[in-house]
Amino acid sequence: MLGSLIPLAVPFLQAGTGVDPIGFIAAMAVASTIVDVSPFSTNGALVLANAQGIDRDVFLRQLMIYGGIVTLVAPPWCGCCSWCCNDSKG
Repeated sequence: MLGSLIPLAVPFLQAGTGVDPIGFIAAMAVASTIVDVSPFSTNGALVLANAQGIDRDVFLRQLMIYGGIVTLVAPPWCGCCSWCCNDSKG
């Protein structure tokens, strides 16, 4: 996903939109991670379908909880990191 999105984002980032390229790429990386852990994504569904020796309902619930936590924690964390990094530039 990142391999195709970053080249497509280059014209947007070069247009002087005021978006920090590092922050944008970091946000895309976090977004792709959130998508990958969701049981509704292709990767998450494949992991769930191939789970052996465990209760799939429990595993589905664990993936949903983990995806929810990542969705709630990642944006503020990235915002804090972006603020700290931009603040140190002076």
